[in-house]
Amino acid sequence: MGELVVRFAIGGVIVTMFSVLAEIFRPKSFAGLFGAAPSVALATMGITIAEHGKIYAAVEARSMIFGAIAFFCYASAANWIQMRFRPHALTTTIALLPLWLGTSLALWFTFSR
Repeated sequence: MGELVVRFAIGGVIVTMFSVLAEIFRPKSFAGLFGAAPSVALATMGITIAEHGKIYAAVEARSMIFGAIAFFCYASAANWIQMRFRPHALTTTIALLPLWLGTSLALWFTFSR
């Protein structure tokens, strides 16, 4: 439970810092871009390094990178399908989830060994 409180506190501070930066710089859409995910990732990495060491944290960071690459592929495909065919957003979201999973697993199996 203590780890969750620390993660929440660190994440909250980092989200606040990114929000302040987003208010200073343009465009305002950067606030959402830098709001949650980087903050949680940084808090998680700090806790992971403190509890398990740098080697373990490096493996976790590599997994985060693979997930981000897979999400980029997923979001790009969703954007293209939405712009080209205009289906319901829920249909596109559900239909492309295997792409995200497949891409992340392919990256993990390819580069984790």
